[in-house]
Amino acid sequence: MDVRTFCLGVLSLGDATGYEIKKQAEDGPFSHFYKAGFGSIYPALARLAADGLITGRDEAQAGKPDKRIYAVTPAGKAALADALTDHATGIAVEDDIRSEFLFLMFFAHLMPAHRVARQIDAHIALYRECLDHIEAKASDSACEHQLPGHVFVRGVGLAVYRAFHDYLRDNRDAFLAQLGAGRQNAAE
Repeated sequence: MDVRTFCLGVLSLGDATGYEIKKQAEDGPFSHFYKAGFGSIYPALARLAADGLITGRDEAQAGKPDKRIYAVTPAGKAALADALTDHATGIAVEDDIRSEFLFLMFFAHLMPAHRVARQIDAHIALYRECLDHIEAKASDSACEHQLPGHVFVRGVGLAVYRAFHDYLRDNRDAFLAQLGAGRQNAAE
């Protein structure tokens, strides 16, 4: 999914600033499956505005520069629907999952054991924070009226992070023991 489609999707939920769009990827309902930064959001917003898919208006703020608030146009809603339909062809497209942590663990045998343990522990804590964040958002009163797709996606996020968390927690000690045994055998 490209950033333009992401921006149109967020704006279809309501008017927003570029900062608020980024916050949707950081803390909002998209935080567990979509990443976008200012360096891609603002150029996408400029292209969407040039194409007539969104409009922008400046709003004065006391003691601060004006903020630009974007709104999706009817043409933008149609473009979003087209983009979603194009992606929803019924053909499964593999998600692009990249993990520096998994790369590190692949080469764990080359790292000091205490650093491997620290990485695993940090990721157990990280996944627990992600679970807590998603669960807190689910208990938010605004979630009572969410659409079925919102609830479904939140459930997938919970399942994925719970699986990562539980796997690391349940296999940490055995993995570290195997690394230790492998190092001892290599030294003999």
